[in-house]
Amino acid sequence: MRKVSLRNLAAHKVRLVLTVLSVVLGTAFVAGSLIFTDTLQRTFDGVFGDVAAGVDVRVAGPDQRAAGVPLADLPTIADTPGVRSVAPAEIGQVVLLTPGGTAVQAGGAQSVGEAYLPPDQALAESPEFVVGSPPSRPGEIAINRSAADRSGLSVGAQTKVLVPAVGLQEVTLTGIYRSDLDTGGYVGVLFAQAQARDLFTDGEHVAYVDVAATPGTDRTQLRDRLADRFPDLTVRDGDQVRAELQGRIGDALQFVNYFLLAFGAIALLVGTFIIYNTFAMIVAQRLGELALLRAIGASRGQIGRSVVGEALVVGIIGSLLGLAGGVGLAYVLSGVLNAFGVGLPTGTLRLPPSAAAVTVLVGVLVTTLSAYGPARRAAKIPPVAAMRAEFAGGDDSLRQRTVGGIVLAVLGIVLAGWGARSVGAGAATTVGIGALCLIVAVLLAAPALARRVLGGLGAVPARLFGVVGRLARGNAVRNPRRSAATAFALTLGLMLVAAIGTLGASAKASVDAAVDTGVRADYVLTGPQLVGLPPAAAASAARVPGVAEVVAMHLVSATTGDGSAVTGVAFRGPLGDVVTVRTVAGSAELGDDGMLVSQQTSTARGWRVGDTVTLNGYGGQRVTQRVTGVYADTPILGDWVVPDQVYTAMTPANQRVDLIALVRAAPGTDPAELRAPLEAATGPYIVVQVLDREQYKGQQARQIDTLLAVLYGLLALAIVIAILGIVNTLALSVVERRREIGMLRAVGTRRVQVRRMIYLEAALIAVFGAVVGVLLGLGLGTAFIRTLRDQGIDRIAVPWGQLVAMLIAAAVVGVVAALVPAIRAARTPPLAAIADL
Repeated sequence: MRKVSLRNLAAHKVRLVLTVLSVVLGTAFVAGSLIFTDTLQRTFDGVFGDVAAGVDVRVAGPDQRAAGVPLADLPTIADTPGVRSVAPAEIGQVVLLTPGGTAVQAGGAQSVGEAYLPPDQALAESPEFVVGSPPSRPGEIAINRSAADRSGLSVGAQTKVLVPAVGLQEVTLTGIYRSDLDTGGYVGVLFAQAQARDLFTDGEHVAYVDVAATPGTDRTQLRDRLADRFPDLTVRDGDQVRAELQGRIGDALQFVNYFLLAFGAIALLVGTFIIYNTFAMIVAQRLGELALLRAIGASRGQIGRSVVGEALVVGIIGSLLGLAGGVGLAYVLSGVLNAFGVGLPTGTLRLPPSAAAVTVLVGVLVTTLSAYGPARRAAKIPPVAAMRAEFAGGDDSLRQRTVGGIVLAVLGIVLAGWGARSVGAGAATTVGIGALCLIVAVLLAAPALARRVLGGLGAVPARLFGVVGRLARGNAVRNPRRSAATAFALTLGLMLVAAIGTLGASAKASVDAAVDTGVRADYVLTGPQLVGLPPAAAASAARVPGVAEVVAMHLVSATTGDGSAVTGVAFRGPLGDVVTVRTVAGSAELGDDGMLVSQQTSTARGWRVGDTVTLNGYGGQRVTQRVTGVYADTPILGDWVVPDQVYTAMTPANQRVDLIALVRAAPGTDPAELRAPLEAATGPYIVVQVLDREQYKGQQARQIDTLLAVLYGLLALAIVIAILGIVNTLALSVVERRREIGMLRAVGTRRVQVRRMIYLEAALIAVFGAVVGVLLGLGLGTAFIRTLRDQGIDRIAVPWGQLVAMLIAAAVVGVVAALVPAIRAARTPPLAAIADL
C-alpha cells in the first residue's frame, strides 16, 4: 500500500503540484510572519541594548508626560556617593528640513533632537563621526548618516530645523555620525548642549538624568540611595530601563505578530478547504482503484492509511517549501510596511527554530486532517458498489449538515445582533463569536445552498449560451459539495474584503458627517500626526487681514481621583465660533472653571451638570472644574472640554503644541481669498497645511485608506489562494469527467464549446462564492461597526461600487482560473476518453 500511494502521487504530477502549492501558500504566510516579527524583536533588542549603554541608573519624573527632573536637583544627584558622572537628557521632537525647505520624512520612526555630550561627559562612547565634527555652539547641528542621505545635506550646508514648541531654527551642519538607530527612517539631530537646553526644556526641568556609577559601586545600591533622596521621582537601574524599553517593543510586536498570524490563519483556512476539496476529488476519482484493492484483500485501515499517507507526504513537502517561501514573504512584508511609512527597523532575517517547527507542524497537521474525512469515506465504501461508475457522486444526502448549518446561522445572527446593541470590547467579542458561528453555518449549509443558488444563477448562461450554458449549470449543480467547497475559499476572502470595505466607508462617512455638522470654521490648519502644529503658526494666521478668529485645539491628559487616565481637549479662543456644540443639558459656556462633557462620558462616569471634577496633571498639578454642560457625542470634541488655562497649567512649556487650529473668516470676507494669505503666513513653518473643510475630510479619508491598503494587501493572499483553489478544482474536475467530456466531443461538441462550458461553470462557482461572501461580510461588518459608536464611527455606509466591482471581478476571476483546465478539457481525445476506465 505504501508503494501504491507513492506511485499514485508520482503518476499525477499536476494534481500533486496544485495540492502542494496550496500548502505552500498557507504555511509561507505563517513562516513569514514568525520570521518577520522575530527579526524585528532581535533588532529592537539590539538597538535598545545599545541605547542605554553605560547607564547604571536613570532618574526620571513621576511620569513621562510630566515636566521631568528639576535642574536644581542635578548637583544633589552628582554629589550622591557612588556617582561618577551625570548626563541630563535634553531631548524633544523636531522636523529636519532639506536645503529646498521640505521636511525630511521619518515615516513611522522617530525624528528627535537632543544635546550632544562630549566624551568627558558622556556615560558611554560618544557617537562615531564619519564626516565632520560635532556641534560646539548654538546654531550648529550634526545628523545621522541615513538622515543625511535622505535630506541631501552635507557638512557645511545651512538649513532649518523646526522645533514645534519653539519654532524654526537656522542651523549649519557640522558633522554626520553613525547611529545604532540608523534604520527605519530615524532622524537624529544633535545640538550643542546649551541650545538643546533652551529648545527642549522649560529651563527648570530635563526629561531624565542618566547616571554612571564609580568603579566598584553596586548599581542596585546606588539606585536605592538615589530613590531615598528623591522619593517623588522615578529611579531605575540600567537593566530595568532596558527591560522596560524592550517590553514596550515586545508588546507592540505582539500586536503585529497576532495581526500577521491572523491573516496567516485565514490563508491556512482557505488552503485547508482547497486541500480537503482536492483529496475528496482524488478519492472520488480513485474509487474504482480503491475498490479493486479492497477486493484483492486490502483492509479498510490500509485504504484509509494510504490516503492519509499521501496527505502526509504532501504536507511535508509543502511545509518545507513554505518555510523557504516564508523568508521571501518576510522581505515582502518588511518592504510593504516600510512603503506605507510604518518606520520599522530592518535587520538580518533569520529562521528561528521555533518558526520552522511551528510551520512544519501546522502544515502537516492541516494537510493530514484535511485528508482524514475523505480517507474515512473511502475506507467505508463497499468494493462492489465502488466499482460502479454511477457511484462516483457519493452520498448526496445533505440533510444533517444543512440542519446544523441553519441552527448555527440562527445562533450567529442572534449573537451578532445582540453584540451590535452595545459598544466596547465585550460587544465586539460577541459579534466575533456570532461571525464564527455564521462562517461555520455557511460551511455546513453551503452545499444545499449551492444547489439552489447555482441553479438560479445558471439560468442566465443557460438562456444566453443554450446547450453549453445548460451543461455548465448541470456540472456546477451535480456535485454541490465540490462546488461549495471550491466557492467557500473565495467566500471567506471576499467576506473579509466586504467587511473591511464597509468599515472604511463608514469611518469616512462618520468623519465627513462630524466635520459637516460640527465644524463651522472655513479653514483647518494641520501638521504632521506625530509632530502637531507649532503654536506660532496659529498666531501668524490670526494676524492675516480678513481673519475673524483662529482657535487652536490641544490635547489634555490627566488622571481623575480614582487614578484612571482620561484625555480631553482644550481650545484657545471662542469655541462656539468655530465648532457647533449641541448641549443636551446645561450651557456651553465654559468660563475659567467650567467643563463640558459628552453624553457618553457623563453616563459612564456620572459627571452631571453642577458636579465638580478634579483633574490631576502628571507633574503633580491639580485643578478642579465644574461641569457646566453636557453635549451630544461628537468626535470633534471627544470626551470632555476644558478652558485653555487648564491645558497651560497641566502641560510643561516645552511640550505645548497645537493639535489643529480652526480659522474663521470675518463677515463680508470671501473665504477663498484667504487661502493665499494664510499659506503665506504659515509658510515659514513648513509642515503646516491650510485645508478647507473638504480638503480636511479628504486628508482624514487618506489616512483611513492607508490603513485599509495594508489590510487589503494582506488579504490579497487569501484571494490568490482562493483563485488557485478554483484552478485546482476545475483541473481535477476535468480529470474526473474525462469520459463525459470524451462523449461530448464524440457526439459533435467542438473544442471551443467545451472551453466555454468550463469557463461558464467556473464563473458560476466564483460568483456564487462572491455573493455569499459579500452578503456575509456586509452583515458582519455592519454589526461590528455598531460596536464602534463610542469611537466616533456612528454612520453606516455601504461601498456599493466596490461590492458590485467585486462581483464582476469574481466572474472574471472564475474565467481566468478556468483557462488552463478548459484548454486541457478541449484537448481530450474522444475515443481514448470513452475507452478509459
